[in-house]
Amino acid sequence: MSTKFTLPPLPYAYDALGPYMSKETLEFHHDKHHQAYVTNGEKLLEGSGLEILPLEDIVKESYGKNAGLFNNAGQHYNHVHFWNWMKPNGGGNKLPGKLAAAIDSDLGGFDKFRADFINAGTTQFGSGWAWLSVKNGKLEVTKTPNGESPLVHGGHPILGVDVWEHSYYIDYRNARPKYLEAWFDNLVNWDHVELMFDEATA
Repeated sequence: MSTKFTLPPLPYAYDALGPYMSKETLEFHHDKHHQAYVTNGEKLLEGSGLEILPLEDIVKESYGKNAGLFNNAGQHYNHVHFWNWMKPNGGGNKLPGKLAAAIDSDLGGFDKFRADFINAGTTQFGSGWAWLSVKNGKLEVTKTPNGESPLVHGGHPILGVDVWEHSYYIDYRNARPKYLEAWFDNLVNWDHVELMFDEATA
């Protein structure tokens, strides 16, 4: 069993993110959907020639060359961080200083960043993700389809939100913008964002 394809435990209890993300959503999303990416990724990694690489490099190397492996490795990578990008009593606009300064200079301030991030998630057609990433030393807000992330577009993701229906349908039905607002305002773990920002700008 490759440690690269291991389902990490949630960093909080299944009911810890309520009422913004329910226990039922987390049980399905973590235990079923993420587990499937782990199980399938593990199988597809065998014989791919990428077995010795770290997960990030498996994602980059399989992009455009091995769709099955990429889809599962990409989603596994995204979800490993997604669980850590949330915490109980998260959100708010009190960001760590260096990150707040970069958002001001690169993205026009916190309120504009919030609006642009929610808009990216709302306008991603079908399944995918909205992102805050560091590219060429600057922050940018983007969106990607399916399991893609800024990793395969020359960026370093530091915050991402899952807009696949399994992330919100139980709690919000088809109201994706409502989910994105609740997620951004109440669940984001800015400490983990700062950690990834520091790594991306080191």
